[in-house]
Amino acid sequence: MKDPKEVLVIFKLHLREGADREAYAATSRRMHELVETSPGFLSLKEYTSEDGESLDIARFVDETSLEAWRKDPEHLEAQRRGREEFYDRFNIQVLKVLRDYEYETPRPAAKT
Repeated sequence: MKDPKEVLVIFKLHLREGADREAYAATSRRMHELVETSPGFLSLKEYTSEDGESLDIARFVDETSLEAWRKDPEHLEAQRRGREEFYDRFNIQVLKVLRDYEYETPRPAAKT
């Protein structure tokens, strides 16, 4: 078992009716580009359900890394736009990893 310090952010969102989907997609792409260059960022996965709700799961090495991302000026502007232009609702949960286990199926040795 690892000694986890990771922080996860679960961002559930739903676009409002009439939201400019092109503008939202451009803003979302830019935030993904930006977070990927943020120190301490590990990964981001996106999922969309049949009812249109989206779920993003972002992983950071620690709380300090997440806090730096949270305070990024361009990210703050995107948050403002999200509230004012794009979302009719959203929910953000920040979680600390308590345990971290891994399993990977062993690969057969390469034949020589």
